[in-house]
Amino acid sequence: MSTESAEGLLARARDDAAAVRAAVPIDGITDAIVAFHAQQAVEKAVLEANDQAFPFTHDLEGLIERCVESGIEVPADLEEDAGLLTPYAVRHRYGGEPPSLVNRDSALRLAESAIAWAEEILGG
Repeated sequence: MSTESAEGLLARARDDAAAVRAAVPIDGITDAIVAFHAQQAVEKAVLEANDQAFPFTHDLEGLIERCVESGIEVPADLEEDAGLLTPYAVRHRYGGEPPSLVNRDSALRLAESAIAWAEEILGG
């Protein structure tokens, strides 16, 4: 992935994380909406952290697995828990009962962890 497109993804990941951070204390915003933006932040950070082309997918476990297969060390919290955010990417956004897999604080922690990890890999 080019540095220019990676920087664009990182900026968008930071925007999603900022939305999560702002929404966490607002009771009127559901955990599912918070988790959706956290999923988006993690997805963009993972895509940015790896310079390979990825298939179009919101599957965080699959994206992280590809990083590991490429020899990129992934933080344990992301490897273990980021996949819990995957259902929030599509299923809830287009109908269906929202899952109850993560709470808003956990979602924020994963988003921030993914961004810090991607920044470290990119040296920025």
